[in-house]
Amino acid sequence: MSKVILITGASSGFGRDTAETLASAGHRVFASMRDVADRNRPHADALRAAGIRVIELDVTDDASVERGVALVLEQAGRLDVLVNNAGIGCAGVSESFTADQVRALFDVNVVGIQRMLRAALPAFRHQGEGLIVNIGSFMGRVTFPFFGLYGASKYAIEALNDSYRYELSQLGIDVVLLQPSTYPTNMFASAQRPADTARGDAYGEIGTIPGKMVETLMDRFQGEHAPDPHDVAEAIAWLVEQPNGSRAARVVVGDPFGADLVNEQAASVQSQLMEGLGLAQLATLRVVSPTSGN
Repeated sequence: MSKVILITGASSGFGRDTAETLASAGHRVFASMRDVADRNRPHADALRAAGIRVIELDVTDDASVERGVALVLEQAGRLDVLVNNAGIGCAGVSESFTADQVRALFDVNVVGIQRMLRAALPAFRHQGEGLIVNIGSFMGRVTFPFFGLYGASKYAIEALNDSYRYELSQLGIDVVLLQPSTYPTNMFASAQRPADTARGDAYGEIGTIPGKMVETLMDRFQGEHAPDPHDVAEAIAWLVEQPNGSRAARVVVGDPFGADLVNEQAASVQSQLMEGLGLAQLATLRVVSPTSGN
Protein backbone atom coordinates (compact mmCIF):
# COMPACT_ATOMS: atom_id res chain seq x y z
CA MET A 1 0.00 0.00 0.00
CA SER A 2 1.30 3.44 -0.91
CA LYS A 3 2.37 5.57 2.05
CA VAL A 4 3.12 9.24 2.57
CA ILE A 5 6.77 9.56 3.58
CA LEU A 6 8.82 12.57 4.70
CA ILE A 7 12.62 12.33 4.61
CA THR A 8 14.99 14.91 6.05
CA GLY A 9 18.43 15.60 4.62
CA ALA A 10 17.39 14.25 1.22
CA SER A 11 19.63 16.31 -1.05
CA SER A 12 22.28 13.59 -1.29
CA GLY A 13 23.64 10.42 0.30
CA PHE A 14 21.35 8.06 2.16
CA GLY A 15 18.47 10.54 2.10
CA ARG A 16 18.52 11.09 -1.67
CA ASP A 17 18.84 7.37 -2.41
CA THR A 18 16.07 6.53 0.03
CA ALA A 19 13.72 9.10 -1.50
CA GLU A 20 14.29 7.72 -4.99
CA THR A 21 13.99 4.09 -3.82
CA LEU A 22 10.72 4.65 -1.96
CA ALA A 23 9.25 6.69 -4.80
CA SER A 24 10.12 3.89 -7.24
CA ALA A 25 8.26 1.50 -4.94
CA GLY A 26 5.11 3.58 -5.39
CA HIS A 27 5.14 5.66 -2.22
CA ARG A 28 4.33 9.37 -2.10
CA VAL A 29 7.65 10.85 -1.02
CA PHE A 30 8.43 14.33 0.27
CA ALA A 31 12.17 14.97 0.15
CA SER A 32 13.23 17.82 2.41
CA MET A 33 16.42 19.84 2.46
CA ARG A 34 17.83 23.31 3.08
CA ASP A 35 18.56 25.95 0.43
CA VAL A 36 16.19 24.53 -2.19
CA ALA A 37 16.46 27.65 -4.35
CA ASP A 38 20.22 28.06 -3.96
CA ARG A 39 22.90 25.53 -2.99
CA ASN A 40 20.65 22.48 -3.27
CA ARG A 41 18.71 23.60 -6.33
CA PRO A 42 20.33 21.02 -8.69
CA HIS A 43 19.46 18.23 -6.24
CA ALA A 44 15.92 19.53 -5.82
CA ASP A 45 15.43 19.78 -9.58
CA ALA A 46 16.67 16.21 -10.10
CA LEU A 47 14.29 14.87 -7.48
CA ARG A 48 11.36 16.79 -8.93
CA ALA A 49 12.19 15.39 -12.36
CA ALA A 50 11.80 11.94 -10.83
CA GLY A 51 8.32 12.86 -9.59
CA ILE A 52 9.36 13.41 -5.99
CA ARG A 53 7.99 16.39 -4.09
CA VAL A 54 10.67 18.63 -2.61
CA ILE A 55 10.13 20.92 0.37
CA GLU A 56 12.35 23.44 2.11
CA LEU A 57 13.13 22.31 5.64
CA ASP A 58 15.98 23.14 8.00
CA VAL A 59 16.05 20.82 11.01
CA THR A 60 17.88 23.46 13.07
CA ASP A 61 15.02 25.96 12.70
CA ASP A 62 11.79 25.42 14.68
CA ALA A 63 9.64 27.50 12.33
CA SER A 64 11.07 25.82 9.22
CA VAL A 65 10.34 22.38 10.65
CA GLU A 66 6.78 23.29 11.57
CA ARG A 67 6.16 24.79 8.12
CA GLY A 68 7.63 21.78 6.35
CA VAL A 69 5.55 19.21 8.22
CA ALA A 70 2.42 21.35 7.88
CA LEU A 71 2.98 21.56 4.12
CA VAL A 72 3.16 17.76 3.84
CA LEU A 73 -0.06 17.38 5.81
CA GLU A 74 -1.74 20.09 3.73
CA GLN A 75 -0.77 18.50 0.41
CA ALA A 76 -1.14 14.82 1.32
CA GLY A 77 -3.74 14.91 4.09
CA ARG A 78 -1.69 12.61 6.32
CA LEU A 79 1.82 11.43 7.12
CA ASP A 80 2.61 7.72 7.47
CA VAL A 81 6.40 7.58 7.77
CA LEU A 82 9.04 10.03 9.00
CA VAL A 83 12.68 9.26 8.19
CA ASN A 84 15.01 11.39 10.33
CA ASN A 85 18.10 11.24 8.13
CA ALA A 86 19.57 14.77 8.31
CA GLY A 87 22.94 14.76 10.02
CA ILE A 88 26.54 15.97 9.90
CA GLY A 89 29.79 14.26 10.80
CA CYS A 90 33.08 15.30 12.29
CA ALA A 91 36.54 13.80 12.44
CA GLY A 92 39.64 14.99 14.27
CA VAL A 93 41.25 15.39 17.67
CA SER A 94 38.29 15.98 19.98
CA GLU A 95 39.95 18.79 21.92
CA SER A 96 40.44 20.78 18.73
CA PHE A 97 36.70 21.21 18.13
CA THR A 98 35.25 24.35 19.68
CA ALA A 99 32.16 24.38 21.86
CA ASP A 100 30.30 26.17 19.06
CA GLN A 101 31.16 23.37 16.65
CA VAL A 102 29.91 20.70 19.04
CA ARG A 103 26.76 22.72 19.67
CA ALA A 104 26.12 22.89 15.91
CA LEU A 105 26.74 19.14 15.58
CA PHE A 106 24.21 18.27 18.26
CA ASP A 107 21.72 20.84 16.97
CA VAL A 108 21.48 18.93 13.70
CA ASN A 109 22.01 15.34 14.82
CA VAL A 110 20.01 15.31 18.06
CA VAL A 111 17.92 18.43 18.58
CA GLY A 112 16.92 18.29 14.92
CA ILE A 113 15.25 14.94 15.52
CA GLN A 114 13.43 16.31 18.55
CA ARG A 115 12.11 19.20 16.44
CA MET A 116 10.90 16.83 13.75
CA LEU A 117 9.17 14.55 16.25
CA ARG A 118 7.39 17.42 17.97
CA ALA A 119 6.11 18.61 14.60
CA ALA A 120 5.01 15.20 13.28
CA LEU A 121 3.72 13.39 16.36
CA PRO A 122 0.39 15.24 16.72
CA ALA A 123 -0.60 13.93 13.28
CA PHE A 124 0.59 10.41 14.10
CA ARG A 125 -1.31 10.42 17.39
CA HIS A 126 -4.46 11.64 15.67
CA GLN A 127 -4.16 8.86 13.08
CA GLY A 128 -3.43 6.20 15.70
CA GLU A 129 -0.47 4.92 13.71
CA GLY A 130 2.83 5.93 12.14
CA LEU A 131 6.41 4.85 11.62
CA ILE A 132 9.49 6.81 12.65
CA VAL A 133 12.89 5.70 11.34
CA ASN A 134 15.79 7.45 13.03
CA ILE A 135 19.18 7.17 11.34
CA GLY A 136 21.82 6.49 13.95
CA SER A 137 25.17 4.78 13.45
CA PHE A 138 27.18 1.83 14.64
CA MET A 139 29.25 4.58 16.29
CA GLY A 140 26.34 5.06 18.67
CA ARG A 141 27.29 1.70 20.17
CA VAL A 142 31.06 1.42 19.73
CA THR A 143 33.63 4.21 19.73
CA PHE A 144 36.22 5.09 17.12
CA PRO A 145 38.83 7.50 18.51
CA PHE A 146 38.84 10.86 16.72
CA PHE A 147 35.19 10.31 15.77
CA GLY A 148 34.02 10.49 19.37
CA LEU A 149 32.06 13.74 19.15
CA TYR A 150 30.09 12.44 16.18
CA GLY A 151 29.65 9.20 18.09
CA ALA A 152 28.44 11.11 21.15
CA SER A 153 25.60 12.58 19.09
CA LYS A 154 24.70 9.09 17.86
CA TYR A 155 24.89 7.68 21.40
CA ALA A 156 22.36 10.37 22.35
CA ILE A 157 20.04 9.16 19.60
CA GLU A 158 20.16 5.67 21.11
CA ALA A 159 18.53 6.91 24.32
CA LEU A 160 16.17 9.24 22.48
CA ASN A 161 15.04 6.41 20.20
CA ASP A 162 14.37 3.99 23.06
CA SER A 163 12.48 6.53 25.12
CA TYR A 164 10.19 7.46 22.24
CA ARG A 165 9.73 3.81 21.27
CA TYR A 166 8.43 3.03 24.78
CA GLU A 167 6.37 6.19 25.15
CA LEU A 168 4.64 5.85 21.78
CA SER A 169 4.17 2.08 21.67
CA GLN A 170 0.65 2.12 23.14
CA LEU A 171 -0.43 4.84 20.71
CA GLY A 172 0.23 2.68 17.67
CA ILE A 173 3.38 4.57 16.63
CA ASP A 174 6.46 2.49 15.82
CA VAL A 175 10.00 3.85 16.32
CA VAL A 176 13.02 2.12 14.79
CA LEU A 177 16.71 2.99 14.86
CA LEU A 178 18.80 2.23 11.79
CA GLN A 179 22.53 1.84 12.51
CA PRO A 180 24.50 2.13 9.25
CA SER A 181 28.16 1.19 9.11
CA THR A 182 30.77 3.10 7.12
CA TYR A 183 29.64 3.79 3.55
CA PRO A 184 30.93 5.92 0.67
CA THR A 185 28.67 8.93 0.98
CA ASN A 186 29.50 12.63 1.16
CA MET A 187 29.47 12.54 4.98
CA PHE A 188 33.26 12.38 5.22
CA ALA A 189 33.82 15.02 2.56
CA SER A 190 31.39 17.42 4.25
CA ALA A 191 32.27 16.52 7.84
CA GLN A 192 33.28 19.19 10.32
CA ARG A 193 37.02 19.73 10.65
CA PRO A 194 38.56 21.13 13.84
CA ALA A 195 38.43 24.92 14.09
CA ASP A 196 41.28 25.04 16.62
CA THR A 197 43.99 23.31 14.59
CA ALA A 198 46.71 24.36 17.03
CA ARG A 199 45.19 22.03 19.64
CA GLY A 200 45.49 19.13 17.22
CA ASP A 201 49.05 20.08 16.28
CA ALA A 202 49.98 19.91 19.96
CA TYR A 203 49.25 16.15 19.86
CA GLY A 204 52.19 15.59 17.54
CA GLU A 205 52.14 12.24 15.74
CA ILE A 206 48.86 11.30 17.44
CA GLY A 207 47.24 14.28 15.76
CA THR A 208 47.94 12.80 12.31
CA ILE A 209 45.95 9.63 13.00
CA PRO A 210 42.46 10.94 12.13
CA GLY A 211 43.62 12.01 8.68
CA LYS A 212 45.13 8.58 8.09
CA MET A 213 41.92 6.91 9.26
CA VAL A 214 39.88 8.91 6.77
CA GLU A 215 42.38 8.07 4.00
CA THR A 216 42.07 4.37 4.85
CA LEU A 217 38.29 4.61 4.64
CA MET A 218 38.49 6.45 1.32
CA ASP A 219 40.78 3.73 -0.06
CA ARG A 220 38.36 1.08 1.12
CA PHE A 221 35.51 2.90 -0.57
CA GLN A 222 37.41 2.83 -3.89
CA GLY A 223 38.17 -0.88 -3.66
CA GLU A 224 36.55 -3.78 -5.44
CA HIS A 225 34.65 -4.80 -2.32
CA ALA A 226 33.51 -1.32 -1.31
CA PRO A 227 30.26 -1.30 0.66
CA ASP A 228 27.18 -0.24 -1.31
CA PRO A 229 25.35 2.72 0.31
CA HIS A 230 22.16 1.54 -1.40
CA ASP A 231 22.01 -1.05 1.39
CA VAL A 232 20.65 1.68 3.65
CA ALA A 233 17.86 2.72 1.28
CA GLU A 234 16.89 -0.92 0.83
CA ALA A 235 16.78 -1.43 4.59
CA ILE A 236 14.49 1.57 5.04
CA ALA A 237 12.25 0.40 2.20
CA TRP A 238 12.05 -3.02 3.88
CA LEU A 239 11.11 -1.44 7.22
CA VAL A 240 8.36 0.60 5.57
CA GLU A 241 6.84 -2.58 4.14
CA GLN A 242 6.89 -4.53 7.42
CA PRO A 243 3.55 -4.97 9.23
CA ASN A 244 3.03 -2.86 12.34
CA GLY A 245 4.20 -4.70 15.42
CA SER A 246 6.77 -6.82 13.58
CA ARG A 247 9.71 -4.41 13.33
CA ALA A 248 12.87 -4.76 15.42
CA ALA A 249 13.89 -1.84 17.62
CA ARG A 250 17.27 -1.63 15.87
CA VAL A 251 18.59 -2.64 12.48
CA VAL A 252 22.33 -2.71 11.75
CA VAL A 253 23.25 -2.19 8.09
CA GLY A 254 26.71 -3.24 6.92
CA ASP A 255 29.74 -4.23 9.01
CA PRO A 256 28.57 -3.85 12.62
CA PHE A 257 32.06 -3.56 14.19
CA GLY A 258 30.52 -5.25 17.26
CA ALA A 259 27.48 -2.96 17.49
CA ASP A 260 25.23 -5.98 16.99
CA LEU A 261 26.69 -7.63 20.08
CA VAL A 262 26.14 -4.48 22.14
CA ASN A 263 22.57 -4.32 20.84
CA GLU A 264 21.88 -7.86 22.05
CA GLN A 265 23.30 -7.23 25.50
CA ALA A 266 21.55 -3.86 25.86
CA ALA A 267 18.23 -5.37 24.80
CA SER A 268 18.47 -7.95 27.55
CA VAL A 269 19.30 -5.31 30.16
CA GLN A 270 16.49 -3.05 28.95
CA SER A 271 14.00 -5.91 29.07
CA GLN A 272 14.87 -6.64 32.70
CA LEU A 273 14.76 -2.94 33.53
CA MET A 274 11.31 -2.47 32.02
CA GLU A 275 10.01 -5.49 33.89
CA GLY A 276 11.47 -4.14 37.11
CA LEU A 277 9.74 -0.82 36.52
CA GLY A 278 6.46 -2.61 35.90
CA LEU A 279 6.40 -1.21 32.35
CA ALA A 280 7.12 -4.30 30.28
CA GLN A 281 3.99 -3.68 28.20
CA LEU A 282 5.59 -0.56 26.71
CA ALA A 283 8.12 -2.74 24.90
CA THR A 284 5.43 -4.11 22.56
CA LEU A 285 3.72 -1.99 19.93
CA ARG A 286 -0.05 -1.82 20.38
CA VAL A 287 -1.63 -1.85 16.95
CA VAL A 288 -4.35 0.79 17.26
CA SER A 289 -7.29 1.10 14.91
CA PRO A 290 -6.51 4.07 12.63
CA THR A 291 -10.06 5.33 13.11
CA SER A 292 -9.83 5.50 16.90
CA GLY A 293 -7.59 8.56 17.12
CA ASN A 294 -5.60 9.63 20.19
